[in-house]
Amino acid sequence: METHFHHQLETLKLRVLEMGALADKAVEKALRALAERDYVLAEEVMEGDARVNELQCEVDERSLRLLALDQPMAKDLRFIVGSIHIVTNLERAGDQAVNIAERAVLFAQRQPLDRYPVFDELAEITLDMLRKALQAYNTGDTELAAQVCAMDARADTLNLKVLKHYIEFMIQESRAVERAVHMIILGKCLERIGDLATNVAEYVQFIVKGVNVKNSCRRT
Repeated sequence: METHFHHQLETLKLRVLEMGALADKAVEKALRALAERDYVLAEEVMEGDARVNELQCEVDERSLRLLALDQPMAKDLRFIVGSIHIVTNLERAGDQAVNIAERAVLFAQRQPLDRYPVFDELAEITLDMLRKALQAYNTGDTELAAQVCAMDARADTLNLKVLKHYIEFMIQESRAVERAVHMIILGKCLERIGDLATNVAEYVQFIVKGVNVKNSCRRT
């Protein structure tokens, strides 16, 4: 029989997943706004960030109330603590989406640079990492969480290529320095989203297995 406590845990999980879906959608929309030079879509991302922040506050409040009143043990305790850390990372992913959207507004008003396929690959892999991490949290799939961790090295490599490409571009095209700098920053935003997705995956390992979040992905 489901107790009131376990009903509260399920509600907590649903709020985390709702927040994750919003963060995921924000990243997707920000990248689309950048690619399509759509400043209206970019502004939607910036306006939607408040809801992500509201959900983080709600999850934190629910979690603290459960910890104080129910004194959970073992896996239930890990689930609550892990969820608190996960929403912190999701909120930061939402912030990165806003950073991308802000630059999408800028690029909508400037002559665009030629698309660099590696940047697009970086965008694709980091969004995939975020989605897989959220799916792993939803299902408790530690193997999927480990896949996210393994993808992080690829994201780092792609970001380094983006950095080198636009540094070389600036040397050759001095009039495009400002736009190239913003592309470097965008690459870093994407790389950071990959890091945040990896953090979520590590906390999935913590929730399910009770392993140290600092090393969980390396041990799987």
